[in-house]
Amino acid sequence: MSLDPGCAAPRQTLTVLEARRTILDAVAPVGGHECVALRASLGRPLARDVIAPCNVPAHDNSAMDGYAVRAEDLPADGEVSLQVVGTAYAGRGFSGIVGRGQAVRIMTGGVMPMGADSVVVQEVVRVDGERITVPSGLRRGQNVRRAGEDLAEGGVAIPRGKRMGPAELGLAASLGLAEVAVTRRLRVAFFSTGDELASIGRPLAPGEVYDSNRYTLHGALARLGYELIDMGVVPDRPDELEAAFLTAAGSADVVLTTGGVSVGEADFIRDLMQRLGEVGFWKIDIKPGRPMAFGRIGKAWMFGLPGNPVAVMVTFYQFVQDALLKLSGVDPLPERPMMPAVCVAPVRKLAGRCEFLRGRLFAEDGVWKVKPASAQGSGVLRSLSEANCFIVIDENRGDVKAGETVPVQLFEGLI
Repeated sequence: MSLDPGCAAPRQTLTVLEARRTILDAVAPVGGHECVALRASLGRPLARDVIAPCNVPAHDNSAMDGYAVRAEDLPADGEVSLQVVGTAYAGRGFSGIVGRGQAVRIMTGGVMPMGADSVVVQEVVRVDGERITVPSGLRRGQNVRRAGEDLAEGGVAIPRGKRMGPAELGLAASLGLAEVAVTRRLRVAFFSTGDELASIGRPLAPGEVYDSNRYTLHGALARLGYELIDMGVVPDRPDELEAAFLTAAGSADVVLTTGGVSVGEADFIRDLMQRLGEVGFWKIDIKPGRPMAFGRIGKAWMFGLPGNPVAVMVTFYQFVQDALLKLSGVDPLPERPMMPAVCVAPVRKLAGRCEFLRGRLFAEDGVWKVKPASAQGSGVLRSLSEANCFIVIDENRGDVKAGETVPVQLFEGLI
């Protein structure tokens, strides 16, 4: 789908897969990078490959505590007695050469002495003063970690687009790197719309509700490490909404709104997007979250999420998060954790739309089972807090009977 200025009218209602594909095909990394201290890179995508400037490990070394020996000294059958001529510690090696009939006591991580090619573990050796008796069966090169076995000098240690995690921090540190190049932080502006919304910290007036959506979005966005612009609550007035859109689009890469995208008389988001920019789509065959607008205003990508709290989180994690990751330079995008589970209660569902139900996954008698939340309304945020997975029922499936298997999407790794 093209989102060039003057594009045709938005497409009709999309399936979940079509909506995801439409979004991900449209967006591209924003570009730009900066060099940061290694610890400051946690969670951020690499802007370029990290190339290993040296071998890791730098030398052949022992993988076990034991004795460095020459494999040719060990018989195929029986035992052999060897003379211990020194010790190699990690960080303090043995400076001599292991000759015929000799061995060197070696610790884990100790550099392999010249002349030795194998390590026999200490548990199988009999020690008698300065001599050891070694049984047969040792293979040449056994218990030895070769130089460059982990990372070879000149090779790609960490590829561009990978988010720096704890393992990547350690990997870069093992190469002696004090800083790495990461993509610039994505700038995301977000606001809620609605005359009924009140800010936390003050009593509610008649007809008001507290604005929770900005806090769930803040949590979801902050965990991704983006630069956030919280624009608060914008009333359902076209002039104020237009000003908020233009301000947000002028200062951010992405604009997120909640509320105002359905067909109510005071729902202005879609019309404003069409007038100020472009709309790619605004309806998805999904529950909850059917009214969701995607498009752009100026150079900023725009996501108009529903107003109901659960629908906000469902649409964010099913559509927005991967788009943000791609925009920020993550490549490849992470897979969505899914697994089958036995549904312990019946679920009523109409075919023709994909539903994301809140559920509680648990193990019973070695079988993974899932219990749907008792309250599935799109405004019942508590049920999402108490759940640990989405039960995903695709558009081709109808009612689910108790005991049938359903796919579940784990919150761990997603939310």
